[in-house]
Amino acid sequence: MKIRFIFAVILTILANSRPLRSQEQPRWSEQKANDWYASQPWLVGANFIPSNAINQLEMFQAATFDPKINDHELGLAESIGMNTVRVFLQDQLWKEDPEGFKKRLNTFLAIAAKHHIRPLLVLFDSCWETNPHLGPQHPPIPGIHNSGWVQSPGKSRLLDPSVEPELKQYVVGVVTAFANDPRILGWDIWNEPDNKGGDQTQDLSAKVKRVNELLPKTFQWARSAHPSQPLTSGVWQGNWSDHAQESATTRIQLALSDVISFHNYDWPEGFEARIKELLPLHRPLICTEYMARGAGSTFDGSLPIAKTYKVAAINWGLVAGKTQTYLPWDSWQRPYVLSQPTIWFHEVFRMDGTPYRQHEVDLIRQLTGREVKTSLNQP
Repeated sequence: MKIRFIFAVILTILANSRPLRSQEQPRWSEQKANDWYASQPWLVGANFIPSNAINQLEMFQAATFDPKINDHELGLAESIGMNTVRVFLQDQLWKEDPEGFKKRLNTFLAIAAKHHIRPLLVLFDSCWETNPHLGPQHPPIPGIHNSGWVQSPGKSRLLDPSVEPELKQYVVGVVTAFANDPRILGWDIWNEPDNKGGDQTQDLSAKVKRVNELLPKTFQWARSAHPSQPLTSGVWQGNWSDHAQESATTRIQLALSDVISFHNYDWPEGFEARIKELLPLHRPLICTEYMARGAGSTFDGSLPIAKTYKVAAINWGLVAGKTQTYLPWDSWQRPYVLSQPTIWFHEVFRMDGTPYRQHEVDLIRQLTGREVKTSLNQP
């Protein structure tokens, strides 16, 4: 069974490399991808969710969407030189109210553009709560990192073949609506597709199998909308330097992404090693997740390396809030209810807008050139 599955995945990848039918769109060439990247500034930003939202649903649902706090917190990002943010969408938002969702997303893009920030939008996500639901979201669980984040689609929608047309409508619909919007940096097709997240061990095999079936289709659905922006899906685990040792999921991601994105929460030497593993692909590199202080990944260690290699860098977290991602990953086993961690794990600012660590924001300003512009009274 395992051999047949791997063979099927390889056939899927090969199918995407053959001449495409007239209605299908090809992956960007290396030249097109590199020309696009050459036209961008050095991209620096954060994974963004406003501090008053526990997850993607609360960020964008009509009852809780808050332009004012988005404006304030994206202003904090702009103030230190950030020019992009990575933002997670959720398929049920489209299913419930496509027009309302598009309107709110358009409002968010206008706010981001006001602050000279171009978001990278994430369509699907395999991490954490397996059965997301619309409506009021539960409050944060005390002492626990990211206690309310939700998958998209959730387990039941992912594994039900009858839901696939709805997922296609969501991808085609939202990408079509913004396919030529210069305010958008790109489309992140699927976050950590094979992450077990909050799944039970016995469900993981079926989940990964289904994800590997849907991932190439999702790229195809997005391309069918003829987006002017690049598509990507970030690799995050395993060996990226030896094709024979890559997982089936990683092979699909690397084969279909216009620009290569990756996650790394390692020490500086590990971060640099990962970059070197991906350089032979000869495509732009975007690190869409890094910076976990307690794990050895810091702005001080990773951001100068990213600039040296001209790698875009998007850290996890901006303002401490309902996601509680300033708490470490080990809070899942040992909630921080009686004491606080020695250092924050993620996040740059406190809720009052003051930096967690002044040296970090000074460094980001220095590396992005924001410090120079501010001193010259330039916008």
